[in-house]
Amino acid sequence: MTDILDENKITNIIEVKNLTKTFGADSDPMKVEAVKGINFSVKKGEIFGFLGPNGAGKTTTLNMLSTLLFSTSGTAIINNSDIIKEPDLVRKNIGMVFQETSVDIDLTGWENMELHAIMYGLDKKTRTKRIKEMLEIVDLSDKAKTLVQNYSGGMKRRLEIARGLLHYPNCLFLDEPTIGLDPQTRRSIWDHIKKLNQEYGITIILTTHYMEEADELCDRICIIDHGEIIALDTSENLKAKLKGDTILMEFENNKDLIKFKDKIKDFPGINAIKLVMDRNGIALNPQNMPGHPPMGGGPPMPGKIPKKMMKQMQQMMMKMKDQHSTKLNITIENGGEKIPELIKIANDLEVKIKSLTIKQPSLEDVFIHYTGRSIRAEEGEGRIHLIRKIIQSRMGGGRRH
Repeated sequence: MTDILDENKITNIIEVKNLTKTFGADSDPMKVEAVKGINFSVKKGEIFGFLGPNGAGKTTTLNMLSTLLFSTSGTAIINNSDIIKEPDLVRKNIGMVFQETSVDIDLTGWENMELHAIMYGLDKKTRTKRIKEMLEIVDLSDKAKTLVQNYSGGMKRRLEIARGLLHYPNCLFLDEPTIGLDPQTRRSIWDHIKKLNQEYGITIILTTHYMEEADELCDRICIIDHGEIIALDTSENLKAKLKGDTILMEFENNKDLIKFKDKIKDFPGINAIKLVMDRNGIALNPQNMPGHPPMGGGPPMPGKIPKKMMKQMQQMMMKMKDQHSTKLNITIENGGEKIPELIKIANDLEVKIKSLTIKQPSLEDVFIHYTGRSIRAEEGEGRIHLIRKIIQSRMGGGRRH
């Protein structure tokens, strides 16, 4: 499998330049900029992750890079080929595993692989060799003749990864590779992803909204929200930027939270104070409103809201967040030493703390630091099929726009 790798000497295999995707015309009140002029590069041989909530622009970005979706402006260079000017050359250099399972369950694993190989124009001798090779890599050789309808969710995912490698791509795109899988199967997929990267040198670009997944797999993490890159670095560097420990405090009510927050704004050692929206706050997310892309990426949801009204609603939602949050995320130096004093302040104010936890900063804390809210992976899992139908209906059954 040595010829999987492109032996040229480029350092960055992907260069993204002002990549933008807008749904809707300038005059359309439903116009939404799903990806907002992002710039980044991916080094050859690294695992690069897009981390963000559903609807952040992760899938839209991947679809543009894989030439499935035209950009509104900007472009990207993948292994010296331009996604706009040379899409066919780009496709030869990439493999793609979609968020939703796309294998044919009425065929065997081998038949799924062979059908894909024929579509790539591989002759019988070559495809036989590569199918055996790829099935072995993902530990499915003994299931090659089994109907896919009898595969587990993890086995189907591994088969899709193997299928995406048949043409020996330089880059493998994985869109939410472990969504909906149980923790044990998820870790198995992680092992296979790391194997592809470490043993075969394949550059992997993945999207995820699982913090642990990004932390475990990615050499660098690009945190994206509302179509914009808000942070990009290694996991350790992102956490280190918070400079201190993270204390999460939950109060009896919002009134107590605000009283405490106002009191500690000048407390020594505090680097950041953020209100955190809990599960009930999902209804306040602008991404769930008509005229915005649905969670999971894609065109805007049906419905028209005038721009002025949209701005007013967003301002109202921010006020509601301030009025309803009961959780406070504090980044503070030497947090363990400061907890007794913080509790004393709460007692003096006669506010009730329901819970208090302290830990080293995590990726979740990094995201809260930049956005004031947490990522909940479960938000979109029950809506994937509905979202897919909406996207396909608006894109003419899957045709490129």
